[in-house]
Amino acid sequence: MNESILNTIKKMIGIEDDYDAYDTDIIVSINAAFGTLNQIGIGPDEGFSISDASTTWDAYTTEVTVLNLLKQYIYLKVKNVFDPSASSAVSTSYDNVVKELEWRLNMEHEKTVAQ
Repeated sequence: MNESILNTIKKMIGIEDDYDAYDTDIIVSINAAFGTLNQIGIGPDEGFSISDASTTWDAYTTEVTVLNLLKQYIYLKVKNVFDPSASSAVSTSYDNVVKELEWRLNMEHEKTVAQ
């Protein structure tokens, strides 16, 4: 999957690739999500971050299962910061999905380490 991490997340939150007014804000949120993953033991030991649209998903992982979970996880983490819901029920639902995705990503990581 050689799609841009930044452009994928922008598309998921409803921003066109060529509109860059919010890129810095989105990149900070994406990197915070990668930082959280690193702190819970997922991803490269040295951490991972992006600085622009040139970094692709396969720079982080080529494992399809992890990639699918990762995209949703980072999208929800960015959405909660960049475009939070006015509804507390929706925010709680997003938080619950984020926690479940962290658990599932951790399970995938442990499965890979055990092999």
